[in-house]
Amino acid sequence: RVVSDTVRLCSGVGLALCQRLLEEDGRIHLCIACRNTQKNEDTRDLILASHPAAQVSTVEVDLGNMASVLRVARELRCRFQRLDFVYLNAGIMPNPHVNFKALWHGLLTGKVLHMLTTAEGIMTQTDRLNGDGLQEVFTTNLFGHFMLVRQLEPLLCSNEKPVRLIWTSSSNARESAFSLSDFQHAKGQESYSSSKYATDLTSVVLNRKFNKQGLYSSVVCPGLVMSNMTYRILPVFLWKLLMPIMWLIRFFAKTYTLTPYNGAEAHVWLFKQKPEYLDPLVKYHSCTSGLGKSYVEPRKMEVDEEIAEKFYQKLLELEKQTLERYSDLLD
Repeated sequence: RVVSDTVRLCSGVGLALCQRLLEEDGRIHLCIACRNTQKNEDTRDLILASHPAAQVSTVEVDLGNMASVLRVARELRCRFQRLDFVYLNAGIMPNPHVNFKALWHGLLTGKVLHMLTTAEGIMTQTDRLNGDGLQEVFTTNLFGHFMLVRQLEPLLCSNEKPVRLIWTSSSNARESAFSLSDFQHAKGQESYSSSKYATDLTSVVLNRKFNKQGLYSSVVCPGLVMSNMTYRILPVFLWKLLMPIMWLIRFFAKTYTLTPYNGAEAHVWLFKQKPEYLDPLVKYHSCTSGLGKSYVEPRKMEVDEEIAEKFYQKLLELEKQTLERYSDLLD
């Protein structure tokens, strides 16, 4: 059996996921996607170093650039007849800032553990417009993926067996950060949280519209993983000082997975499940016990299905505008 898995963001959780999938089934064909050729080559070399017999190909794509998304979709349609799993894992969190005053207040009010596991109230970002005139975080974390999925429908909805979309969401996905009237989050300072909640909404609607065609969508949360994105939040020396405390916190906060290997637990678990039996309103969280045992915890998502449908229609409108702009890149 040959399986084509398109894996976004091939470092951190993305790289760990590739390696763990090959441990599960060495026959699969991995197609890894990174933003530049050098990153693709480096990632492929790392995978082949531990799995020399693996089938690994690459494509170059910037999910924050609509022309790049349309080009890679066309390339994938030419190269593959089917994609059995598509892992939608790319994400950015530009210019993150920690509100230490809010963190101190959480400590005094007993809410600090909740704040540390969800980043609610203590994490803000400064977003900007990209070259397409779209908000950068919204585009990279959600809309680029959405456009890619829509362009790959011929590979995803024509198989006799189920096809899987697996989105990397977050415990930071909160309804309070999302607004239907400002779904790109141009006016707020929690663009990451907004984009991840939008991811949850999108997955819910995709299941409603495409399950009958054999396409199933799931969302996962990798937990708090020490990755390039995380290290940008605080200076590296401060992270080194905090690491012993973070290992201790894991006895109380099971979503402190910390390592990319642990963070990929839910992604790999879903690889082994039959999608027909999964709840489309559940998010699957990678968790790690204080003693280091990894497991998956399903949690019901707090999503308004009516809002989800309205948001999906806005995505379709934005997709139409984008395709009109880049009509020369369409078949």
